[in-house]
Amino acid sequence: MNSFGTLFRLTSFGESHGAAVGGVIDGCPPGLEIDTDFIQAELDRRRPGQSRITTPRREPDRVEFLSGIFEGRSTGAPMGFIIRNENQHSSDYDHLKEVYRPSHADFTYQQKYGLRDHRGGGRSSARETISRVVAGAVAKLFLRQQNVLIQAYTSQVGPIRLDQDYAKYDLSMAEENMVRCPDPDTAERMIRLIQEVRSQGDTIGGVITCVVRGVPVGLGEPVFGKLHASLGAAMLSINAVKGFAYGTGFDVDQRGSEVNDAFFNDEGMINTRTNRSGGIQAGISNGQDIYFRVAFKPVATILREQETVDIHGNNTIIKARGRHDPCVLPRAVPIVEAMAAITLLDHYLLAKTIQPCHCK
Repeated sequence: MNSFGTLFRLTSFGESHGAAVGGVIDGCPPGLEIDTDFIQAELDRRRPGQSRITTPRREPDRVEFLSGIFEGRSTGAPMGFIIRNENQHSSDYDHLKEVYRPSHADFTYQQKYGLRDHRGGGRSSARETISRVVAGAVAKLFLRQQNVLIQAYTSQVGPIRLDQDYAKYDLSMAEENMVRCPDPDTAERMIRLIQEVRSQGDTIGGVITCVVRGVPVGLGEPVFGKLHASLGAAMLSINAVKGFAYGTGFDVDQRGSEVNDAFFNDEGMINTRTNRSGGIQAGISNGQDIYFRVAFKPVATILREQETVDIHGNNTIIKARGRHDPCVLPRAVPIVEAMAAITLLDHYLLAKTIQPCHCK
């Protein structure tokens, strides 16, 4: 599938070593002011070559909108856009033409389609996520008007992790360092670990935490369209993601009496004393902060010798070359935010089609 969403829908296209990657956004409400500087700034957060702990590939990643915008506002028509690829080194992948990289898409793509683009993984390349960031930035522009704010940050690299209570940190500090961790001391430890791993030709994974504030009550459907299920599907569609948990997630060693979120009357408003549900109950947002964690595996392409087989089934040894991230987390932060924004806007528009009837 190359499309995501129901009413607010992104269809993406392109390969990492083709002429361009891009997409079509359908269902954007008309009249939305399109801040192209903001959209470009979001792309700059994702682009390669932005620090010494990311891939050295240099790409400007300038977005070009082709349709759906008139005099700076969305028209309601499909918004087409492209981002041209300008810094491919396709020859770096020639040695991969007839071998399968361990834990990569090479084998499954070959078996499913009968052929594959060995240059950077083709469609399986994380460069495809550029289109998600563009669509997510457009969704953020709309959600900002509804006072919905999305902040993701790196909460764990390898064994180095923050406390799960995000309220202990000033999340705005996440953009103050190259690893996008809101705690400066922990960020420095994470950076040193990534540099150490890189010097060994290896890679490392971790966790990104995302917090969404200002979500209204009522987003999500009760059975097959649960909000947390949609967020999970969005996150698990991102390259290298291995796990998703919201609220207390897999911390299930407590009893119901310890984890239930008690309701109380808060000066005429119904509120909860805790938010262990992660802002979602029965698949529907309850007005509290939505927070979730996304686990990323170590990048599959490593610059060390590994056992593998070639396309003929012969045992062989592979050692990758080229420009690769030792850890995807810093560049994945805006991608997690983007997919959260696309999902939430889609559910916001879906909720607008269902209004309680007070008929007599």
